[in-house]
Amino acid sequence: MASADTRSAAAAAGPDKSPRKIAGMFDAIARRYDLLNHLLSGGLDLYWRARAVRELRFTGREVLLDVCTGTCDVMLTALKRREAGPRYAVGLDFADAMLRVGQRKVAERGVGAVAPLLRGDAMFLPVATGAADAATIAFGIRNVYDPHAALVDLHRALRPGGRLAILEFAMPTAPWLRALYGWYFRAILPKIGRMLSKHHDAYTYLPESVGTFYRPDEFGAMLTRAGFSGVRAVPLTFGVVYLYVAQA
Repeated sequence: MASADTRSAAAAAGPDKSPRKIAGMFDAIARRYDLLNHLLSGGLDLYWRARAVRELRFTGREVLLDVCTGTCDVMLTALKRREAGPRYAVGLDFADAMLRVGQRKVAERGVGAVAPLLRGDAMFLPVATGAADAATIAFGIRNVYDPHAALVDLHRALRPGGRLAILEFAMPTAPWLRALYGWYFRAILPKIGRMLSKHHDAYTYLPESVGTFYRPDEFGAMLTRAGFSGVRAVPLTFGVVYLYVAQA
């Protein structure tokens, strides 16, 4: 029997997470992705990203690797901090249309010289060993076909002592909130998502993928097995989102 670390989306009782399907889905919703993020989270996505960036404790000298960068919101949040941010940020994703939106945002903010974007798979990062001082993944790790493989390669890409911050949705543990959250995810979110994105599957996939992803304790243990230390799982907004912080 496969271990939890090597469990793939095809083997699990969850939605199809083959790279081609996931990339195609995000390409299809790229144009409305930012709008839907802000709308469906009630604007809390801004707080979640800022909170993750603060945990990285930038001094102005670091290289940031933002994996599953999407439309680049996390790396742009880091680069525009009033306090110190990274000196250089690399964004990586395998969805072309998402990267095109991100490239436009990077250009509009005038940070293209310090924020290159790469097309690549989170399981096979096209960066040198120890190239990054810090890394982020915001709401992308649950979409990766083999999360453990991605974490192992991310550990390789970070220098010893490099810092990691991962944001991911979770199912709240409080019964009343879990019931309310589940109702919103099943009955409201897919309808709004379909209406605005014009994509039938993407916002049905979201609650399915959250519901079948690893529990916070399971994912924290996976980070440890991938080589990370000092792993913390911090619940945000009553446990709707977890921030995972660790060191390479």
